[in-house]
Amino acid sequence: MSAPPRPYTPRRLTEVAAAEVDGLISLPTGVLDDVLTRVGLRDAVRTSALSRAWRRRWEALPSLDLDFPRPKGHRGASKGLRAVDSVLLRCPGRVRRFYAYLDQLHAGRIDDWLIVLSRRGVEVFNLISVDGLIVLPSAIFSCDRLTVLRLYRCALPLLPAGFEGFPELRNLALINVRFQENGQYQLEEIIATSPSLEKLLLWDVEIAGDFTQWLIQAPNLRDLNIRSAQDLGWNIGELPSLHSADIDIRDYLPDRDFAEFIAGFASVTKLEISTRHSPLNGANILETLPCNFGNLKSLKLYTQFSELSSILSTFCLLRNAPNLERLKIMVMLNADKYEANGEFQNAQWTDGMCAKLQFVQITGIHWLSNELSFIELILSKTRLLCTLSVSHGEKCSMCNEGVVNKLLNYPRASSHAEVLYEGNTS
Repeated sequence: MSAPPRPYTPRRLTEVAAAEVDGLISLPTGVLDDVLTRVGLRDAVRTSALSRAWRRRWEALPSLDLDFPRPKGHRGASKGLRAVDSVLLRCPGRVRRFYAYLDQLHAGRIDDWLIVLSRRGVEVFNLISVDGLIVLPSAIFSCDRLTVLRLYRCALPLLPAGFEGFPELRNLALINVRFQENGQYQLEEIIATSPSLEKLLLWDVEIAGDFTQWLIQAPNLRDLNIRSAQDLGWNIGELPSLHSADIDIRDYLPDRDFAEFIAGFASVTKLEISTRHSPLNGANILETLPCNFGNLKSLKLYTQFSELSSILSTFCLLRNAPNLERLKIMVMLNADKYEANGEFQNAQWTDGMCAKLQFVQITGIHWLSNELSFIELILSKTRLLCTLSVSHGEKCSMCNEGVVNKLLNYPRASSHAEVLYEGNTS
């Protein structure tokens, strides 16, 4: 008599999972590398626990990204920075990207890290200091394969002898970065020796020493963003590809020709700038321009309608932008110091002015007479206007209901023009 058949026992789920995992290891090398790269460094290292076959697989990656973002709401340094030395030691592959929030506790390691990163051909370097200025070593200038360099609250050393630039750099952002004395020439050289540069952001850069003028020139630069409370001496040189400029110059060009400065942006299609200036040596800052903004389609102004210089500067820009389609005005709070009524503003208008203007947005308005005269003029002159939206600031000179009725009754040159009141957006 034959023995009864053995009862069927299902394989444990862990055994099935382990078999499937080991099956993945047999995928082509390129596919595995792509998978481990996409999941990120943290999860790639975790695959070491899957099985013996996976234990050191992540170390064979041809390239890796060292990303150490901060958890949402966390203000300190990135987590996991202690693992950087171990990762660089165990994985000899190329480092494509380094991104970290660094504190003083880990700042002492940045010298060694940058030496290794420069040898590994790092392409993206994004360093943010969370508690004080981090002094970078000269090895930062040896990272000649960089395409993106973003620094926040860092101090740069002098350029080393024989510096050949960043031939592949496309995006340079310096925020609260400190240069040594005569650092303007260093910054000028960095920009000039980055022929692929397309985006340049300079926010609150500090340069020690006396004021000296220097040039920003880059053949492929498309976007320029400058914000500073001081005049660092920059002049606009040859920027044949410039498309967009955001220049927060505030009140820091007291001794320079503002018309000449702004003429450097004549080729842009998008411009954001301030015309909120005080008179220079008793004269108005901007009444005429030596150029025409023929490409300009979008203009954002930070201005006020209380100073004659600001009013004339605003009209000067509008007169010299014949193809302007979008206009946004951020009104700065100030009482009317100069009466610029409808008759005065109408005298600033010229034939063909704002002929293509379609969308106007005015924010922070306070219903002062000069502001209302400007709105009335825009509505009565722009024949292609589609919408004019208005929002007011905290302090208003009259009740909103009365102003809205007044706006709705202004004559309009365009039968399609729509007036939108958006309330208080301050």
